[in-house]
Amino acid sequence: MEQGIFYGVSVGPGDPELLTLKAVRLLERCPVIAAPQTKSGEMLALKIASGAVSMEGKTIVPLYFPMERDREILRAAHLAAAEQVEAHLAAGRDVAMLSLGDASVYSTCAYLMDILRPKGWRTELTPGVPSFCAAAARLNISLTEMHTPLHIAPGPDEAMLDLPGTKVLMKSGKRLPKALEALRARGKLGRSALVENCGLPGERLFPDLSKDAPESGGYFATLIVKE
Repeated sequence: MEQGIFYGVSVGPGDPELLTLKAVRLLERCPVIAAPQTKSGEMLALKIASGAVSMEGKTIVPLYFPMERDREILRAAHLAAAEQVEAHLAAGRDVAMLSLGDASVYSTCAYLMDILRPKGWRTELTPGVPSFCAAAARLNISLTEMHTPLHIAPGPDEAMLDLPGTKVLMKSGKRLPKALEALRARGKLGRSALVENCGLPGERLFPDLSKDAPESGGYFATLIVKE
């Protein structure tokens, strides 16, 4: 029996219209859809993808990944998820794992690919719209101009604020007050913007943090600092 293929499929930051044609085609074709699931049971990536592709008749495989920093706990979750996926691949079924934003940027599916590939399974990534690109578009600004470096961090990083060029601080919500304080101390609030829940219900835009800044932000908060 021919083995199935594991696809990491990018679904963008929230708006189903930002799925690529290739992502839609793969999701329509794959019989098995693997979707990250939170502890409460929410599957946001599946909800986004369902706005562009019918999931009727698909086998949905929820994959639980704890919000943990402990590497052993995370490794155990990745191994358990890979085992769930392997059962379908071994049966000859292609599996599309949904990934928020772009599957090559801070994506959980990359960990599964690193587990599956050494075992001989075929894997492929499908690119998509990263959250910080969508956030810049919602703010109607460019991220870079000619010769402008771009720095991206997975969370607020005070040291990075001193680098030249544009800084993107993803998942800034919990540490937003500290980040705002650091920006204020450097005189950079007027060149900073924030987008929360880009493309999702509850989206909020803050184009100029010197004039309007939230007291706190959610998990999907992207901070953009331009020079």
